[in-house]
Amino acid sequence: MTEVRDDHVKVRFHMDIDEKGWPPVGVELLWAVDLGDGTARLVNTPWFVRGIASGDIVAVEPDDEGVLWAGRTVQPSQNCTIRLIVLKDDGSAAARESVLKAFHRFGTTGEGIERYRMVALDVPPEADLSKIRKLLEHGAEQGWWHWEEGCVTAAWKATERG
Repeated sequence: MTEVRDDHVKVRFHMDIDEKGWPPVGVELLWAVDLGDGTARLVNTPWFVRGIASGDIVAVEPDDEGVLWAGRTVQPSQNCTIRLIVLKDDGSAAARESVLKAFHRFGTTGEGIERYRMVALDVPPEADLSKIRKLLEHGAEQGWWHWEEGCVTAAWKATERG
């Protein structure tokens, strides 16, 4: 995530929890820049929200207490969100950091979270999408991680094996 500045606000997203109890939260808070017109541009990668990526502009509406709640996506950023649960070394800090470094060389950014042994990747459109997908698939085959597509673009979908 970028450094939090004075113009950053928290935007809350309602989460639908599935029958397995996932995601483990009912609300996710993401940093954003309030654009002053009922929208905000997200500045960090979501851990759990589906269909959202860093850089997306979303409609926001304050509740009675001034808390901003996210609505529909007004303008997608063309970034992808890919999430991994790191299995190697039981998702240790060193394992999460090595995952981030491995994907960083292909143009991603991201962060890890200890509690869920997770890494969330922000994949911009100029990243090497084919190499990222190949590494994701290879790591899953090796038992290093499980991964999911949190938010993907047509360019990402074009990298799927046929």
